[in-house]
Amino acid sequence: MLPGLTALLAPPVLERLTLVLNHVLASEAVATERLVPHATRTLAIHLDGWPALLPPVPPLTWRVTPAGLLEWGGLEPQEPAALQMHIDAANPALLFARALAGERPAVRIEGDAELAAAVGWLLENLRWDVAADLERVFGRAVAQQLHQIGRALAGGLRSALAAVGPLAERFGPRSGR
Repeated sequence: MLPGLTALLAPPVLERLTLVLNHVLASEAVATERLVPHATRTLAIHLDGWPALLPPVPPLTWRVTPAGLLEWGGLEPQEPAALQMHIDAANPALLFARALAGERPAVRIEGDAELAAAVGWLLENLRWDVAADLERVFGRAVAQQLHQIGRALAGGLRSALAAVGPLAERFGPRSGR
C-alpha cells in the first residue's frame, strides 16, 4: 500500500518542490546564469541509508534547462546523473532537525566538478525571501503578521527538535550491529 501511495503522491509533491526551487533560482539572475552552461546535465540527490520502515523516497533527480532552471526527472529517470550528491539519511529525524537548525548535512559528491561548483555556490549564496513573496500576495501588513507567525512556529519546531535531537542520536541506528 505504501509504495502505491508514494507513487501517487510523489509526482505532485516533487513538481511543486521544483516550482519552488525555480522560483528561488529565477529571483536572482546570477543563479540562473551559473546554471545555463550546464543545460541538459542532470543532478541527483541520494538519501543513503534511508530506513526500510519508512516509505521509499522517490528519485530526486533534476535536469538543468537551457534557461538555467530545473526540471524534475520523474519517477523513472532516463539517464545517469552527471552530478550525484549522497546524504546520510539513516536517521531522518536527526537530519530534519539539523536542517531546521540551519546545519548543512555532510554530502559526498560524485561526478561533474563544474556542476558541483555551481550547485555549491547556489547553496551557499541563494536564499528565499519568503517575506517579500508574502507581501506580493497579501500586502505589507498581512505579510508581516504571517511572516512573524511562521518564524515563531519554525522557532518552536526547532526548539522541540533540538530537545529530541540528543534522543535521536542516542537511540538511532548504530553502526557495527
